[in-house]
Parts: sequence; C-alpha cells; structure tokens
Amino acid sequence: MTGVHVPVQQRESTAHAVLRLSRPQQWHKAVMLFAAPAAAGALKSPIVVLEAAIAAVGFILLAVAIYAFNDIRDAPDDRRHPRKQLRPVASGALGPLTAGAFGVTSGLLGLAIMSSLGWQTFALAAAYLIAQVLYVTGLKHIAVVDLIVVALGFVLRAAAGGTATGLPVSHWFLLVSLFGAMFLVTGKRKAEHVAAGNAVSRPVLAAYPSSWLDQVMTVSLLGTAMSYGMWAFQYLGHDVYRELLAVSFLPFFTGLLRYALLVSTGRGEEPEHELFRDRVLLVAGLTWAGLLTIGLYCA
Repeated sequence: MTGVHVPVQQRESTAHAVLRLSRPQQWHKAVMLFAAPAAAGALKSPIVVLEAAIAAVGFILLAVAIYAFNDIRDAPDDRRHPRKQLRPVASGALGPLTAGAFGVTSGLLGLAIMSSLGWQTFALAAAYLIAQVLYVTGLKHIAVVDLIVVALGFVLRAAAGGTATGLPVSHWFLLVSLFGAMFLVTGKRKAEHVAAGNAVSRPVLAAYPSSWLDQVMTVSLLGTAMSYGMWAFQYLGHDVYRELLAVSFLPFFTGLLRYALLVSTGRGEEPEHELFRDRVLLVAGLTWAGLLTIGLYCA
C-alpha cells in the first residue's frame, strides 16, 4: 500500500463525514456513567437518570473531540493502512481545519456540560481529556502505559457517574471498574496480537509478548472477580433479595472466564460484539443483569 491519497465516495456529505469522525459505534462506552447510580440502586429516581444522562452526553462530546484530534494527527499514517485510510480526514472527505474546528467545539461543549454538574465532575472530565490527549500524542506507543491510560478512561467515567448524581461510590466499585477495564483492554490487545497482520495497525503490540498479556489478563480477571465478590457479598444477611447479589457472582465469574476463553482463540477485539455472538456469554450476561436488577431494586 503506497502513501497515495485515497478519496472516499465523492458524494459523501460533510454532515455524514462529521458523523463518521464522531464514531457513534463507540458511544456505548458512556454507559459507564450509569454504572455508579445503577450499583447504588438509584436508577428509580428520574433526577438521577437525567443527571447521569447529561454526564454521558458530556463524555461523548469529549470523546468526539479526541477522535477528531487523533484522526488529524494520524492522517498520514492512516492513508497507508487498508482500513484506516477510509477515515474522513485520511480519505479527504473532511479537511483538517473542519475536523479541528468540530473537535474543539465538541470538547468545549463537553467541558461546559460537565461543569454544570459540579466541580468534582468537571475535574474528572478534565482529567479524562488531558489523559486522552497525552495518549494520542505519544502514550499509546509506550507499552503498559497505553493499557493503563485506556483503562483509566473507564474508571474516570464510572467515578464521574457518582459525582454527577451526588451518590457515594464504594472503593470496591472503583476496583471492579479498574480491574474490569484492564481485563477487557488486555483481552483486546491479546486478540489483536493473535490476529494475523494487526501488529501493523498498532505498533505497540510488538512490545507485548503473548505470555505477558496472558499474565496480565489472569491478574485482571482475578482482581475483577475478587473486587466484585467483596462488593456483592457485603449484602449477605440484609434482605432476601439482597442475597441475589451474592448469587450474581456466579454468572459474573462465568462471563469473565468465557470471555478469556474467546480471547485465547483469537476473538475479543470487539468485546461488545462478542456478547451477542457467543451464547454462553449472552446467557451469563443476562442472568447476571437479572439477578443484579432484582437484588438492587426489589429489596
């Protein structure tokens, strides 16, 4: 593949190119803003749901700003990649100035929204934005650091869900978020490592021995399971429905093990898609969600 500029469909509108730049397929990550109020059993309150939704929109806008910055910065390299050459900036569907203006606007709007939810939420949002900018400008090429920064993004979202709604966030919840994020991120790197040819699209993969990724996945899996267990089992003896939170550990752990198995076979590059492709993972997820809902909202 040469470095020749490859245009996309000439008929693509600016609006459509901007939408592609925004990567709506990644917006589901904002669901982490609902994790803290959900774990607190507070989603029955319309005010809490509204505050979490506002925070989710704010984080989506911040993420869009980072996507724009990343695509502008990586455009020369993206043009040499068989898949990334179709990104709006790399393909020429969107000029760097237009993409930059859109990114800056999204970032400022996102920060403005987060500031309306209190200084703590704004601080977490600012920390997220700074960490992601540093990631794009170089941290993504540093082994281990790239994993930590990506995982930190999920933890900051989870914590912001608590500050935005004024709900206390337990230490166990944050540990579940951290270890769970590390488990998924490392699993994604492992799947990319196994898949042939993907080392070209993410240079840092060359620094990761497959055996090391396996070790980090194991540590992250155990950390996630133990943290979740400490959170869930603290409710034993409180209420007959609360007992189900402890029971939910079984499908939760089953899901972790199943995903680890999928990763070992080369799958797992898109965890959210694997949830619907694998029946065991889907059943475990639905069972866990059902037990969690009854335990938290029927007590």
